[in-house]
Amino acid sequence: QVQLAESGGGLVQAGGSLRLSCAASGRTFTFSNYAMGWFRQAPGKGREFVAAISWGGGRTRYADSVKGRFTISRDNAKNTVYVQMNTLKPEDTAVYYCAASNGRTTVLWVEVSKYDYWGQGTQITVSS
Repeated sequence: QVQLAESGGGLVQAGGSLRLSCAASGRTFTFSNYAMGWFRQAPGKGREFVAAISWGGGRTRYADSVKGRFTISRDNAKNTVYVQMNTLKPEDTAVYYCAASNGRTTVLWVEVSKYDYWGQGTQITVSS
C-alpha cells in the first residue's frame, strides 16, 4: 500500500508564502522510481496540474499560472516532495494534492490520469 501525505496547508494573505510537503511511504514503494506532481482543485472546478518533478529531481515542469512563483523540489533520501509557493494570490485557493507517476521517463505528465497514487489533499486559502 502506497501512502502520500500532504502537509503545510493553511490560511495566508495575498502576497504571502507557504511550503507544502508530501511524504511518501509504502513497503514496496521506491520513491526514486517515481516522478512526482502537485495538482490543485478549487471549488466547482476540475483538478488541475500545478508542477511536476522528475524521479531524480533534474527536470521540472510548471503550469503557466504558477511559473516564477512556485518551486517544486524533492529529497529522495527522505521520500518527500515539496512545493514552495511565493507571492500567493486569491486564485491559488484550492485543495492541493501530491501524486506519483511510475517510471523513470523523460516525460513530466500534466494529465491526472498519468498519476498512479494520490494524497488526500491539503487546503490552501489565500485571502485578499
